[in-house]
Amino acid sequence: MADLAGRLLEGLPEAAVVLDPDVTSAYSHDMAGFCVAGEPAVLVLPETVEQVQHILRTATELRVPVVPQGARTGLSGGANAVDGCILLSMVRMNRILELDPVNRIAVVQPGVVNAELSRAAAEHGLAYPPDPSSWESCTIGGNIGTGAGGLCCVKYGVTSEYVLGLDVVLPDGRLLRTGRRTAKGVAGYDLTRLLVGSEGTLGVVVEAVLALRPAPAPQLALAAEFPSADAACTAVCEVMAAGFVPSLLELMDATTVRAVNEMARMGLPDATKALLLVAFDGPGKAEDLAAVAELCRAAGASEVVPAEDRAESDLLLEARRLALPALDRLGTTMIDDVAVPRSRMAEMLRGVARIADRQRLTIGMVCHAGDGNTHPVVVFDATDEAQSARALESFDEIMALGLELGGTITGEHGVGLLKRDWLARELGPVGLELQRQIKAVFDPLGIMNPGKTI
Repeated sequence: MADLAGRLLEGLPEAAVVLDPDVTSAYSHDMAGFCVAGEPAVLVLPETVEQVQHILRTATELRVPVVPQGARTGLSGGANAVDGCILLSMVRMNRILELDPVNRIAVVQPGVVNAELSRAAAEHGLAYPPDPSSWESCTIGGNIGTGAGGLCCVKYGVTSEYVLGLDVVLPDGRLLRTGRRTAKGVAGYDLTRLLVGSEGTLGVVVEAVLALRPAPAPQLALAAEFPSADAACTAVCEVMAAGFVPSLLELMDATTVRAVNEMARMGLPDATKALLLVAFDGPGKAEDLAAVAELCRAAGASEVVPAEDRAESDLLLEARRLALPALDRLGTTMIDDVAVPRSRMAEMLRGVARIADRQRLTIGMVCHAGDGNTHPVVVFDATDEAQSARALESFDEIMALGLELGGTITGEHGVGLLKRDWLARELGPVGLELQRQIKAVFDPLGIMNPGKTI
């Protein structure tokens, strides 16, 4: 360790190299439950591209594993330390380098917080649409690493659709530039898309060119209460089949609705088995919302509450924002992230309810219903060994159900440690082998975030 620290200090200021075990331990894991974290050798916090290059050259020379990190808000263990590793925290590389309203791009360092970029873009009448729930704290580098999504994905898409180009330091210290600054470009293999979602296993992002969009008008929302999750899912299918493009389409099951009621006293009826939240931000949003209200009533909604203005819309949407904090109050939580075809979302909700009954556990469901991305939240007592074991079993059963329904094991949280074995099942042997070969091209020594994804 002394040799490693000494070599790192040859190209880094003393304040950028941290050996204090209390500090390194605090940085050794993200927010995922049930994921082991090793003991890192050192934490480094670079501020320049050249410092990152020095760190990776040193790691390559000494054959030391490197675990890149952002704000560690991830939910899959992708930022967890491995024994003897260099924890490479990118949070000090946090500058917005350029914001160009003509070309509608932003050039940023990886430590820029998502919300800070959104606010900076708004000053120019622009928006950076990807909005993870942790947008006030998560970083753009972390969003790129996991291919993050958010509440607005149904209309605006996910992180990969906004990353135009990347500067990436490879394990041997070389700087790779991918992609473009132009609106179009198809030269060569799309290495940019390959790197988005690679979870730090191929290299370290040190700069990103991001597409911006004109800022949308404020949303207008409605809340529809349903007597069953099936009825709410029918409404979702009807809305999408009718050609509507809502800016938000979220679903909460009865367990989640009760938890939110208990936490915030929102006054939702106990008979509500599912709550559907719909919003529009485009021209004619009031007319679209009225038409969707009729579709919800036709699908069996017991109550439809439309907002009259932005303030009322924000109040309605607060229920969705409180969903995870409300479930957290019930015990230890483990958040899954399974996306299925929209047409099979009702089967997913029914299947998870059966799993909860069989395992004698509370499992709340919150869904980005517009794109079929479900978040089953398993609640359990972590001090109860038997209950913890059932929670792990339920987690596996949920992922198996998602694959059975033609879905994927992760829609936006990434694979990390938590779902590594399940990735092999989803990809199949040929897909897994090709991914391992790609990994070997970028990282022949296997030092980049080892043990994650594949």
